[in-house]
Amino acid sequence: QVQLVESGGGLVQAGGSLRLSCTASRSIFSIYAMGWYRQAPGKQRELVAAATSGSTTNYADSVKGRFTISRDNAKNTVFLQMNLLKPEDTAVYYCNAEIVSAANTLNFWGQGTQVTVSS
Repeated sequence: QVQLVESGGGLVQAGGSLRLSCTASRSIFSIYAMGWYRQAPGKQRELVAAATSGSTTNYADSVKGRFTISRDNAKNTVFLQMNLLKPEDTAVYYCNAEIVSAANTLNFWGQGTQVTVSS
């Protein structure tokens, strides 16, 4: 089990930046993947970025070159640096932890943080 708490959302103008933080209730060192998803009104939740314990990162095409995900295992925290924000980035952003074991894969979610980008 792990609880995730996001912070850092808010209102920003197009072209601006925000940094989201997700702090876990336990060490994330052994957690297979930590990621950020987002869900805009009327749309499905989609992967934004993910970082594995092996330092592999994965980004949605729509955010490549603008967003950067990073893990700070010492602080049990995952960050999402978002630059050159666009109105279409407006959504609720959710932190995700994917824990993989021999028996199964478990996913845990934070409560979400709102990001609004004005034009």
